Amino acid sequence: MAQPLSTMERVNRNEDMRRLRELAREHGVKQVIVGLPLRLDGSRGEMAEEAERFAQRVRKQIGVPVEMVDERLTSWEAERLLEEVQGRFIHEEKLTGGKKPKNAQAKMTVDAVAAAVILKEYMDRQEQTAGKT
Repeated sequence: MAQPLSTMERVNRNEDMRRLRELAREHGVKQVIVGLPLRLDGSRGEMAEEAERFAQRVRKQIGVPVEMVDERLTSWEAERLLEEVQGRFIHEEKLTGGKKPKNAQAKMTVDAVAAAVILKEYMDRQEQTAGKT
């Protein structure tokens, strides 16, 4: 199941790669998926080029395969999912007389949920491809 591990704040290239290498080692990462921020019409802009350069650095410095995945509308989907979850928490609070649900403290950011959406879409596509062979 795709779920967010964490989000990291940018520091600088060297520190970011050091932290990614550490995470990859800790979790036995075999492949990295990087979101490709295409424009809505599917064309590449400056952000897509930056994401591609980042993916190349990851390949070189971490030494695992990296696949780029279209991330169009994933932030929108993440916001929708978070609103849905928040609505459930509010409903549960009403049912429990104002007590917060046990998992309410697991605050997820839009970025973390969007990353999970990108990973889930990638995994679904891999599963569909495997089913066709």
